[in-house]
Amino acid sequence: MTDNSRTTVIPGLVSGIHGLAHNRGWADKAEAVAEETLADQPAFDRALAQLVAIDPRLSPLLAISGSPALRQRPAGFAGLIRMVVAQQVSTASARAIYARFETQFDGAPTPGSVLSAGEDGLRAAGFSAPKIKTTLGIARLLDAGAVDLDALAALPSEEAREMLVRLPGIGTWTADVYLLFALGRSDAFPEGDLALQIAAADGFGLGARCHALGLNAIAEDWRPWRGVAAHVLWAYYAARRARQGAPA
Repeated sequence: MTDNSRTTVIPGLVSGIHGLAHNRGWADKAEAVAEETLADQPAFDRALAQLVAIDPRLSPLLAISGSPALRQRPAGFAGLIRMVVAQQVSTASARAIYARFETQFDGAPTPGSVLSAGEDGLRAAGFSAPKIKTTLGIARLLDAGAVDLDALAALPSEEAREMLVRLPGIGTWTADVYLLFALGRSDAFPEGDLALQIAAADGFGLGARCHALGLNAIAEDWRPWRGVAAHVLWAYYAARRARQGAPA
């Protein structure tokens, strides 16, 4: 299913949500602390230490999951399409589909080669009809020179995010995951991610699932390391599922 999620942040919500979102005068703090680039595991580990220092509630989650590894994906067309493949499917399914996709193009799909393969080639790799439409739409724009994904690296995250969501089939979840995994933006945070919502609800005792707006409010305390917090929640989610006997 095409990722076309949109989230509206309600002013003042930070001070609510089950007493978990601390009102710390965030406007002043946001100006003082800039977003960082998670270039490698040491940079991630340093950011994680700073994150836990400002929010010790994450320590019990880390005690269960262990310290997460930094997730990194290539930037550019191939990396973006990998995230399109991951939209609203299991991790195992996404890996299998993308592996078939890479095999078709000897591991280096380009906009031109994807356009040549067309709908039949993408369907053979396991792409759904909406993801075929998204992939071909993005490939056409890149092939025509109408979009430059490489230029995103030089833009502030909000501007890069705005450019990404203008692409066919790219919603906020895909844009935020691309910013986090491909560009290493430490504050990118896909609050609409189901695993993050479940992990936050379980880890913080909120019930079955934390709504996206509630999660977004809680995450305000984690700026500019919301992306690092997302790694913590994903790792906790995987560890909890493994303990329950389900595949992570």
